[in-house]
Amino acid sequence: MIRRIGLFVLAAAALSACGKPPPPKFPPPAVGFVIIKEQPVALTAELPGRTDPYAVSDVRPQVSGIVLHRLFTEGSTVKAGQALYQIDPAPFQAAYESAQASLASTKVKADRYAKLLAVNAIAPQDADDAKAAYLQAKAAADNARINLNYTHIAAPISGRIGASSVTEGALVTASQATALATISTLDPIYVDIDQSSSELLALKRAAQAGQIAGGSLDVTMKLDDGSDYPQKGKLQFTDVTVDPSTGAVRLRAIFPNPDGLLLPGMYVRATVNQGTDPHGILAPQQGVGHNAKGEPTALVVDDKNFARLRVLKTGRAVGGDWQVLDGLKPGDKLIVEGLQKAQPDLPVTAMPAQNVK
Repeated sequence: MIRRIGLFVLAAAALSACGKPPPPKFPPPAVGFVIIKEQPVALTAELPGRTDPYAVSDVRPQVSGIVLHRLFTEGSTVKAGQALYQIDPAPFQAAYESAQASLASTKVKADRYAKLLAVNAIAPQDADDAKAAYLQAKAAADNARINLNYTHIAAPISGRIGASSVTEGALVTASQATALATISTLDPIYVDIDQSSSELLALKRAAQAGQIAGGSLDVTMKLDDGSDYPQKGKLQFTDVTVDPSTGAVRLRAIFPNPDGLLLPGMYVRATVNQGTDPHGILAPQQGVGHNAKGEPTALVVDDKNFARLRVLKTGRAVGGDWQVLDGLKPGDKLIVEGLQKAQPDLPVTAMPAQNVK
């Protein structure tokens, strides 16, 4: 009896097993990878900036008088020494001629007294007084000549001149606060660029540690409409202070501007070459994600074809790649295709990526 029951149970178990199909077995997901390589990486930074004149000079009168003529076209380019305004010279001409006459008179007296002193015909004090009077008259004549020349107002620098603040017939004074016009030298032109002080500090530390080689100091630029400026610039200097409101350090570049395309105050984006990392690691951006903490992460394929999660430390974007400072090493197989199917610590079917940007 017991034997019959056992056979019945075994038969029932067999029938039950036949009624449930075995659980399906899915193959590991297919992923595409790239092999991480060590290579020189040019460290460039695209930074916002604004154009600033190479030189600026306010044109101001140095004597008072009536403006007889304005001798330039507003908005034109002027050369250093070019005549801009003519102040009425008549009173200054008269003062100069009077000073010349006084100078001639005192010179004759000083010469005569010098001859008399040579034969002891006068006291030495009289000769000294005559010579001093002559020197004073000479200084007055020089001052009158200078003031006469100041009636002819010339451009102190070359550049583009703006609007005139006075017209012909206006009275100007030597002490007035308002400039007659302003000249800006625009070729070459400066571009003032702001960079984070923390980034600049990191670059300096890396350079001191020998991790990066010096840059060429070349600067390229995009205009506000996104077009490339055709001329290359040079980095001139880095400011010695940090702006406390922005935490940025100002860099200054100089650009040729032969066609006058760049005007003061224009917004631009400058790309500064700040050195080269000779042992750089680049990872395609499509292979880098972020975890819940916001940390950059990546999946790599190990030697057993398992996906392994890596937490990265990234630097700057270089084209379509991220500069990787930590978390990847040469020879790693970085998954860049099929990431949505791969899971950390599970097997994958790995093959070289076909569509890496």
